[in-house]
Amino acid sequence: MSNTLYQLVYYSRNEVSGNEASFEAEVSAILEASRRNNDPAGITGALLFNGGVFAQVLEGPLEAVEATFERIQQDERHGDVSLLALEPIAHRSFPNWAMGFVGRSAENAERFSQIGIASGFDPASLGSHKVHAILKELTMDEERAAA
Repeated sequence: MSNTLYQLVYYSRNEVSGNEASFEAEVSAILEASRRNNDPAGITGALLFNGGVFAQVLEGPLEAVEATFERIQQDERHGDVSLLALEPIAHRSFPNWAMGFVGRSAENAERFSQIGIASGFDPASLGSHKVHAILKELTMDEERAAA
């Protein structure tokens, strides 16, 4: 197995139906499974939800990142899964996050909403580098707030 790290950026449409409580429960289940599976596989990353769209960055060994992405593509809670980038990286952007879910705070939601309004939160229009930058900034804010 190669020691090279890879970063995968994708987005998908939310296929979770129901009220806000059921959506929160589904997101919690996604995060719990991600954290349980990602740590032993050497995967880190962050997940963001806005405007009916999930955007996520996964990073780790190529085989593990590809296997995780394959599971996501088969998950009925994700629709129209679209790969934005898969490329080697020199270092992790999310080393402390087995899977962070960011943007929940009122401040981040308000700040992020301006990006969402400008793009209709269309990650395809934003591109992989902008999606990555948004998630990186939000995780850094979350880490500062937790310290």
